Amino acid sequence: MLKSLLIRWFAALVLVMLTYNPTSFNYVQWAVANFDAKMSIVILVGLVLLVAYVVFLRATFRSIGYIGIGMVVAVIAVLLWVLNDLGWLDPTNATVMTWIGLIGLSVVLGIGLSWSIIRRRLSGQFDMDQVGDNEE
Repeated sequence: MLKSLLIRWFAALVLVMLTYNPTSFNYVQWAVANFDAKMSIVILVGLVLLVAYVVFLRATFRSIGYIGIGMVVAVIAVLLWVLNDLGWLDPTNATVMTWIGLIGLSVVLGIGLSWSIIRRRLSGQFDMDQVGDNEE
């Protein structure tokens, strides 16, 4: 179970980091630098990223919803508060805070993608979409 959860979180982390990060290796900076010369490729890559975000966000909203997302964000925010109180985090460092925000977003998406597995393990219940013809 842990392996599948980590794979889903890592996929979310890769998606978020490919889109934007504080280094120069990200879609946003590449797209800005190459929009005029390689517009079709920039748009194609942007659409592929958009499709990935739609899949990830749809799964997250369907599995944990707004309340679940709020709860995960609240836990992350309080964890950051604790790290700040312990002196382990400098909230004035914009680069560090950007990395933390990106990792936090990937955690939210990773939990959203993995929630059915977690719920099944905790409760023994399966999450299923309705399948079949019920329109008569």
